[in-house]
Amino acid sequence: MKFGALLMSALLILSGCDWSNTTKGTGIGAIAGAGLGALAGRLIGKDGKSTAIGAAIGTAVGAGAGALIGKKMDKAKAAAEAVKNAQVQSITDDNGLEAMKVTYDSGILFASGKSNLNSDAKASINQLVTNVFKVDDWDIAVVGHTDNQGFRGVTSATENARRNQVLSEERAQSVSNYITQQGIPSYRIAKVQGMGQDAPVESNETAAGRALNRRVEIYVYASKAMIDAANAGTLK
Repeated sequence: MKFGALLMSALLILSGCDWSNTTKGTGIGAIAGAGLGALAGRLIGKDGKSTAIGAAIGTAVGAGAGALIGKKMDKAKAAAEAVKNAQVQSITDDNGLEAMKVTYDSGILFASGKSNLNSDAKASINQLVTNVFKVDDWDIAVVGHTDNQGFRGVTSATENARRNQVLSEERAQSVSNYITQQGIPSYRIAKVQGMGQDAPVESNETAAGRALNRRVEIYVYASKAMIDAANAGTLK
């Protein structure tokens, strides 16, 4: 409990300051080096559901490595913010390193109830691939979400939840497939996951809340190769 309180205090201080990812990376790297980084990377929805994001490295990340990765993430985040329809947020991964979450409203990517990417979606994701994924060898995770609304003609809450789960998985896979079709090796897609209706960020009681809950999140974070190079001081 003491370690958890210490970590949360440190992360609150770092996230509350107007610092670059390079500066934050130094501080967070030091936290990770103390063995606390794995607690930092749980990306929690409003209802407490979480997705773990971070390369499996089997070693601590030093403060210097955190600064090097943070510097690269500064550039990647700036490039992602120029992508049409992409909502970009700085996060912290399981290794205590600066990472990035890019969120797309499902209404921008897909027709209602469908998982085929529309032309505008492809253009936006292709821009993200060009500006970010082809510049550095980041790991990528794709997570799909839905609201809790039912399907036409289906009255069973259990069946509606099952269909929402399947839809979220299909949408995440559709985004992942398109990323690899643009030349990104499949091994860099570290996770493709559907969360269904189980990780809302807002209340499903309002139309505005449901719209925010229907989304696909693309997580961008340091790969094991990048972390190893950063620890060795050779990351370019």
